[in-house]
Amino acid sequence: MPVKKALIMVDLQNDFCAGGQLAVPGGDEVVPLANRLAPYFDLVVATKDWHPSNHQSFASQHAGQKSGELISLGDVPQILWPDHCVQNSKGARFHPALLKKHIHKIIHKGTDKAIDSYSAFYDNAHLRATGLYDYLTDQGVDEVYLLGLATDYCVKYSALDAIQLGFPVFVITDACRGVELQVGDIQKAFDEMREAGVTLVTSSEIFKARR
Repeated sequence: MPVKKALIMVDLQNDFCAGGQLAVPGGDEVVPLANRLAPYFDLVVATKDWHPSNHQSFASQHAGQKSGELISLGDVPQILWPDHCVQNSKGARFHPALLKKHIHKIIHKGTDKAIDSYSAFYDNAHLRATGLYDYLTDQGVDEVYLLGLATDYCVKYSALDAIQLGFPVFVITDACRGVELQVGDIQKAFDEMREAGVTLVTSSEIFKARR
């Protein structure tokens, strides 16, 4: 039986791209590459941050505190962010250049106002699953590949959870961009993923392998 490979596109949404409320430097550059990569996979899943307007990860919900500050949310350390990817807002939509015809399944995360969800699989306290693991296993997926935004948050935590769930995991490094709140955060994220068993690859390796 051939190996069934799934591509997970993490949070390619307007608010994480140029002009968005939480724009990731170079975030737009990922979209054309995601479009090129998608046809090389048997299954394509796209995640969306899908926050209620009063989500507790928003700095606006905490008087006197600013984006970038650290609090505790649900007994989990939480960085405060600008309001972003609010349900049904323009910022929560996929980047307009993303070819949605390739997407088989959309996974919403961060829907509970009381806890954030960086990972595509679980909330940050690992109390509630998004349904992604069940979907991948139901579809007979053997390997998981990730790209998207942001390297040092949602991509990293999705990759680490996928490893813990038993998948061989590959992160397409040139199809990710990071926030880099602190200098070196992106490289630290790649190092942490590699040490956990994630294989770091480039898009060119995928294009060559499937010719």
